Order: sequence, then structure tokens, then C-alpha cells
Amino acid sequence: MDSEEESFVRLQEDSLKSPEQLRQEIERCKELYSALEQDSAKLQKAKEDAQQKTQQLKKEGELLKILEQQLPLNGDEERAHQIFAIKEENNRLRQEKQALKNKLEELKKRAHWNDPVMILSALPEKKMIFKGLTANKEDMNKLMLTPLIHCPLPGGSALITFEEAEVAQRIIEMKEHTVELSCGELEELDQCRVRVQAVPMDILLPSALEIRLTQSSRSILVSDLPRLDISKEALLDKLELFFSKTKNGGSEVESREFLEDSYQVVLTFTQYGVAEPLIEKGYIQVPIGKEKYKIRISPCMTGDISNLQLQPSRCPRTVLLLGIPDVLSVDSMRDALEIHFQKASRGGGEVDALAYVPAGRTAMAVFVEDTDESWPAVG
Repeated sequence: MDSEEESFVRLQEDSLKSPEQLRQEIERCKELYSALEQDSAKLQKAKEDAQQKTQQLKKEGELLKILEQQLPLNGDEERAHQIFAIKEENNRLRQEKQALKNKLEELKKRAHWNDPVMILSALPEKKMIFKGLTANKEDMNKLMLTPLIHCPLPGGSALITFEEAEVAQRIIEMKEHTVELSCGELEELDQCRVRVQAVPMDILLPSALEIRLTQSSRSILVSDLPRLDISKEALLDKLELFFSKTKNGGSEVESREFLEDSYQVVLTFTQYGVAEPLIEKGYIQVPIGKEKYKIRISPCMTGDISNLQLQPSRCPRTVLLLGIPDVLSVDSMRDALEIHFQKASRGGGEVDALAYVPAGRTAMAVFVEDTDESWPAVG
């Protein structure tokens, strides 16, 4: 009885808590409840993940059962080996599919061609030097460019350029052509003819071009150089030696470049502020050997294409031949194609140029503008 009374007294004492203690107790209960809610959410997420994993394993198990039923019952070991082989083959096919997909994406980025009929042209980076008079203000902002179009050609194709555009149009309208292969390399009669497809040759040409020109702050263009009986390297050495001296208005030369097509030199200094005073002089006497030569110093301009618009253009005298089998040597097939398409009885005419690419190879065709404003293949 005494023990019960003591216990009762203790309960009464514990229940008599201050408001501050009660608030603290409530806060602890809230924190405990929040922690329990988080644990409950984690458990629910784990439960859902476990259920998804179970469903996935169940589907894989059903698939394995189906495979086991389809396989001949020649023993457990043989069935296991066949199942393993099927899995390995599936993995290999998936890897091969991914590799082909990656290669396709790479080819799309390179954008060499999207269709054998419409071959897109790449625009190669090329250093250009403007030559001309700027006395006429109307011509100061004009820059004439001659496009040089590079187009990839697939294997089993040929480009044939006729002297007359009418012949090329007639060959394209006929579409399919049967070419006789009477070159002595084939004996069976059913192998002496091949069928090829004739399609128009379309390329993309620049219709509008905007170039942003920037003057280099550390480079100069050296022109009017004498043509001496010395090597190009020796000429570069003499120019670098002269312009690297401060008494000549120069400084240390960082790089030098000889421009083959214009017989000019680009010199780049390591320091800023050296090129501009030399350009202001315009001309300077440079000793080369025993003589002094008056050479010209000009600004070195670099250009970046800021806007480029292209439009399709059809080569009026050139035809693309597709589907050519690799049954003869390159020379023999080229001769057979040229003989066939030269005959007027087969719709042909005089051939100006012909390029053949055997199956399994690739080549690059180069197009230049001729005097008739057409675009024949030249290589």
C-alpha cells in the first residue's frame, strides 16, 4: 500500500510541469513527428522501388521461360548455353546499333551529303588576299570571289561532263542506261552489260556573303618583294632579321608566313604597338644581299564569315551516274562509260570530262565556274 501511494505521489509531481516545459515537450513531439514522416516517406519510396524491381525481375523471368520453351529440350546444360549465347548476341547487337547510331550522328554533323542526288558542298577555309584599286569609292566595298566547290562522291558512281548541255539533259531524262562492257575482261554473256542510273548534279552555291574584316594589331603584310635567286626560307630569315631590330622600327618576330599565291609575307611581332608605326611608313628600304630593295608595308587583315546564304544550283552539262558495279578495272570502266555516252544513237554526245569512283571507295569532286557560267566537274 505504501508503494502504491508513493507511486501516485510521483505521478502527481511529474504532471505538475511549467508552461515552458510543456512548450518544450510539444516542440520535441513535433520534431519527432516530422522525423517519423520523413522516415515513412523514405520507406514508401523504397517499397515502390522494390515493387518496380520485382516487376522487372518477374518480366525477365517470364521472358527466360518463354525462351526455354522455344528452345529444343536437349538437356539443361545445352539450354543454358543457348540462352547465354542469345543474351550475348543481343548485347552485341545493341552495341553495334549504338555504334552505328553514333556514326550516323557524326556523319550528319559533317553534312557531306544527305542524298546521293543532292550532294552538299563544304566551304573550305582559305586565306584570301584582296588585290585591286580602291580609287573608285563605289568599288571599295566590292569583293569578287570565285567559288571552288568540293563535293564528296560515293563509291560506285561517276561524273560525266558533256560539251553540250542538251546532251546532259537528254541523258538525265532517260534515267536508266544499259552500258556494254566489251573490254575483253569478262567472258560470260550475262556479265557484259550493266545498268546505271543518271541523275542531275546539284550543288549549293553562296548567294550572299558577309565578311567581317579585322586588322591585326601585331601583324604586317610585306609585299613588293624582289624575286631573287634565293630560297623562300632564306628570304624569310633576312626579313625576320631586319624587322627584329628596334633601330629599324621593329621588335622580336613571333611568327612568319610566306603566302605562295601572292608572293607576300606576313610577319607577326610579340609586342603590341610595333606594327602600326611600320604601316604608317608605307614603304621601307630593306637590305637583301648586297642590294637594298624598297618593299611595301600594309595592314594585315583577317576576315570572319558573319553571314552566309546558299542556294541550290544545277550543273547544266554534268550528270551523276549511280549504281555502277565493281566488275572492271578503273581504266576499263572509265573507257566503257565514255564510249557508251559518246554515241549519239544512245542519246549521248561529246564528253568533256569523266571521273569514275569504284565501289568501296570515296573521292572528292571539284567544281569551278567556266566561261559559260556552268559548273563542270574537273577532278
